[in-house]
Amino acid sequence: MVRFFRYSFTILAALCAVAFNLSAQVSWSAEVAPAEDGLQQIVVKASIEEGYHIYDFEEYKNGPSSTSITFELPGSAELVGGIVPSVQSTKEFSDVFGMEIGSWSGNVKFVQKVRGAGDAKVNIEWMACNDSGCIPPDEITIPVTINGEVVAAQTPDETVVAQAPEETEKGGKGLWAMIIEAILWGFAALLTPCVFPMVPMTVSFFLKGSQNKAKGKFRAAMYGLFIVLLYTLPIVAIILITRLVGGDAVTADIFNWLATHWLPNLLFFVIFMVFAASFFGAFEITMPSKLVNGSDKQSEGRSGLGGVFFMALTLVLVSFSCTGPIVGTVLIKSTAGEFWAPMVTMLAFSLAFALPFVLFALFPSLLSNLPKSGGWLNSVKVVLGFVEVALGLKFFSTADQVYHWGILDREIYLAIWIVVFTLLGFYLLGKIKFKYDDDVKHISVLRLFLAIVVFSFVVYMIPGMWGAPLKGLSGYMPPIETQDFVIGRYAPAAQQQAVGTVADGRKYADFLEAPLGMDAYFDLGEASKAAKEQNKPVFVAFTGHGCVNCREMEARVWSDASVQEIMRNNFVLCMLYCDDKAKVADEDVVTTESGKVLNTIGKINSHVALSRFNVNAQPFYVIQNPEGEALTTRGYNLDVEAFKEWLLSVK
Repeated sequence: MVRFFRYSFTILAALCAVAFNLSAQVSWSAEVAPAEDGLQQIVVKASIEEGYHIYDFEEYKNGPSSTSITFELPGSAELVGGIVPSVQSTKEFSDVFGMEIGSWSGNVKFVQKVRGAGDAKVNIEWMACNDSGCIPPDEITIPVTINGEVVAAQTPDETVVAQAPEETEKGGKGLWAMIIEAILWGFAALLTPCVFPMVPMTVSFFLKGSQNKAKGKFRAAMYGLFIVLLYTLPIVAIILITRLVGGDAVTADIFNWLATHWLPNLLFFVIFMVFAASFFGAFEITMPSKLVNGSDKQSEGRSGLGGVFFMALTLVLVSFSCTGPIVGTVLIKSTAGEFWAPMVTMLAFSLAFALPFVLFALFPSLLSNLPKSGGWLNSVKVVLGFVEVALGLKFFSTADQVYHWGILDREIYLAIWIVVFTLLGFYLLGKIKFKYDDDVKHISVLRLFLAIVVFSFVVYMIPGMWGAPLKGLSGYMPPIETQDFVIGRYAPAAQQQAVGTVADGRKYADFLEAPLGMDAYFDLGEASKAAKEQNKPVFVAFTGHGCVNCREMEARVWSDASVQEIMRNNFVLCMLYCDDKAKVADEDVVTTESGKVLNTIGKINSHVALSRFNVNAQPFYVIQNPEGEALTTRGYNLDVEAFKEWLLSVK
């Protein structure tokens, strides 16, 4: 067992290194040093991994994301001159972007002179690329003290690494949350009744070649690799082909269509309901026997890597009926992010799913320590059926919100969830029995604890029927604005302000609504005009009806009383829905430089986000002056205090 845990730790560490070491290509540090004439200078150092480069400060329209270094200074301090890099950027013509682009590689210093004293912050945004591709844009904030002393923990020997999740705001936390969820689903898939019986087959297959230990370890490692590739490569191929054919915009359009159009959402909803019925025992879903048997025969009839590959293919095919809905859930959630998110999340899922099979292939004798399959597996299957019903509603809800059908409002959604999880609680207590369940003479301690958790969850949801915010479920529930009855709607009283309506002439206010009863515009032109009249900056929120992270930001961050006060008093709010399917008037139709006609609210807003800010993920927030110049940007981050500081950084 000691060897087992040692190998487990080694393999898991290696897999995590592959899956998560995605943004360590650039390390940043900052220090303050004396300068001439009694001034001081903030020295920002970039250490760029060999083979990678970052782009210079110029803005490239329809090009890569340039590097940005900005400073937040105390009131008594000021910048003197501009940022001076230690070396000039290298200018080269890019065939991909069709323009000359400057970049830095190796070690670069950026020097900014300052006058004054006090605590300050250095905000850095960048994108690292090599010859084969780019890492998604990232950012970091480094605190500095303007007094001539080197900042603690920022010395050259203690460099701040860019991938630190607590500093990442542009989607970093959202991606990590999806990765962790994908890993948990990957491990959970082992307990499904379609997958668990494959463990003995794996063990018996690898016992045949266990005499040669070195060869056995190699074959086990390749077995895991084939499983990962069979799950991940189809997704990678689809994304890369669409990107090569039409660029990022086409890939973004495809995933936007997949995540928001009524057809795939209703299709996934039906699929989830069908799988749920199967899990409840109505019928059995299996892959075609000819396909599975053919793969299985190939694995038995071949030696070496060919047999290992077909063994992995057999596992993937046989387990499809249980892993299919899980894979669908992982992929659909990740399509709300950048084009690389589905690849990363599927890689994380497949690594976690493959790891137990690799370990059993390495140590076939461990099979004796596993519980035998039986009635408990059917119980797991039934529990998954209840979960499938609950999760499947999200797809129907997304289509309902995007197309404004008004079928699945928040109170109806909540009522269904309350009933579903109540029935699940009774099932765990043995009060409900399905076709293939064993008789429950007594419940185990585990089932009792699970029932307590489920019923507690039901009790938590019940106040939501009267308008409780249910912040823990904010990403899954339809917005509270769809609920007909809310006690003390949008309380406290400070939040009870009228939303823009058709009467005041605002575009789209007859069917779009801002969260928390906030006063908002839904057209950037109108918002900019109002900002000029009120002499306020514009808070632009790129959001979406089906955006889970957007709802979490609104329920957990925007709802804070102090945040509300700042947003209402200091800004003109503009909500730009990037997935709304409503057609715009003929005079508002946009034709892109490539000749593509954009005639819906969502397409136009997505084009603005991608062409101006090089993002297609929501939420994405921009504060711009009344003239339309972007002052600062921010992504998904649930830190309320940091959000307030960001809002107040705009004077």
